[in-house]
Amino acid sequence: MSEQRNVRCPECGEWTDRREFMKGVSAAAIAASAGVLPMLGATQKCAAHSLLSGASAAEEKAKATPETAVKRLYDSLNDKQKSVICKPFDDPLRQKYSANWAITKPTIGEFFTKDQQETIREIFRGCTSEDGYQRFQKQMEEDYGGFGKYHVAIFGKPGQGEKFQWVMSGRHMTIRDDGNFTDGTAFGGPMVYGHGTGDSQKGLPGNVFYYQTLKANEVFQMLDGKQQKKALLDNSPPEDAVQIRGPMAKFPGIAIAELSGDQKKLVENVMHELLAPYRAEDVKEAMGCLKSGGGLDKMHIAFYKDQDIGSDEIWDIWRLEGPTFVWHFRGAPHVHTYVNIASKT
Repeated sequence: MSEQRNVRCPECGEWTDRREFMKGVSAAAIAASAGVLPMLGATQKCAAHSLLSGASAAEEKAKATPETAVKRLYDSLNDKQKSVICKPFDDPLRQKYSANWAITKPTIGEFFTKDQQETIREIFRGCTSEDGYQRFQKQMEEDYGGFGKYHVAIFGKPGQGEKFQWVMSGRHMTIRDDGNFTDGTAFGGPMVYGHGTGDSQKGLPGNVFYYQTLKANEVFQMLDGKQQKKALLDNSPPEDAVQIRGPMAKFPGIAIAELSGDQKKLVENVMHELLAPYRAEDVKEAMGCLKSGGGLDKMHIAFYKDQDIGSDEIWDIWRLEGPTFVWHFRGAPHVHTYVNIASKT
């Protein structure tokens, strides 16, 4: 397309000559104010669209964030809907987490209008990376019958200068939009992910998160004999025991500070894989919490002998933990993962 024909109407999708477009602006302004938009030609209609909308739909979408979508969802709710899914910000339910629970009773598919369902999907998608979104979509479909079977709640009042948070829960899922306020907590609180595919089968075939276990076990294979003895423990702790314990706690496994440079680099790669399913802003916040706890050298990594599927010594349960960071991966009989990252206890 030539330089002269580089103006496109965001509403019509039509390209027009820049000079003709600018000519149309004056006519469109008059016509639009007079209510005669249908009588305009294509170029003038394009100009009128720009005048009347103020900004293109594409531009508005580009500016949208999960937080703006939460406000849009909140504003669209009727009083009955608000009474069911909206809670005060300090409601204890906000910080609850589990591998299988309904934060509010109604499901997305039964309780919300089609437009509201799409807004909820937009929020969810905005909290994840593209790869993460695809993995979570597959997991939700296979574990629970799809996105529409999950549950949401809003805590606080979005867009009114107050703290707020959106939470979605269901089978193998607790995920949050933290409202982008600073409180020293990554993701807004503890999270859970998992996948039921691969129960009690060697290698968990088809499980969308098993690749994380393979990545973590690369670290174990790189350890020498003495290091492996420190890292490999008999019995794993409860999967949901992910409280932030601070710098004075004794953490299981081997300290990352004891590893060589190459081994530390591999642990960094594992952490990259773990955080990759989430949006960049939340990953940055999580890494900030890790730094506030002394960084990677203050972390420990542990592998557990119990529930070794197939007795293949690819350890299905493992844990990364430090003063401000806990990531407990239970891959047996299928995946349950509990995450808690915060710079304060």
